[in-house]
Amino acid sequence: MNDGRMEHSVQAVALADILDRVLDKGVVIAGDVMVSLVGVELLNIRLRLLIASVDKAVEMGINWWEHDPYLSTRASQSEAQNTALQQRIERLETLLAQTSKGGET
Repeated sequence: MNDGRMEHSVQAVALADILDRVLDKGVVIAGDVMVSLVGVELLNIRLRLLIASVDKAVEMGINWWEHDPYLSTRASQSEAQNTALQQRIERLETLLAQTSKGGET
């Protein structure tokens, strides 16, 4: 019981240290879940989880969020430019096909 003395939160400091170490080094959690019925496999799920800081992930070569249009405005702009360029190429190919057909006759 607490007899009126002040208690210090050692757990909060320890938790912060653990979280800092995990994010600095990274942690991989892997597991498989398999559901079978009478020897017949019905469901097989493979789980892989990596917990790391953004800096550590980039250092490891993981940067998928930079190219996801829902997470990055730069990726969204690139996707719009890509679409515009594809449409332009299609128009140029159509014009080139029409021009080459006109020259054959």
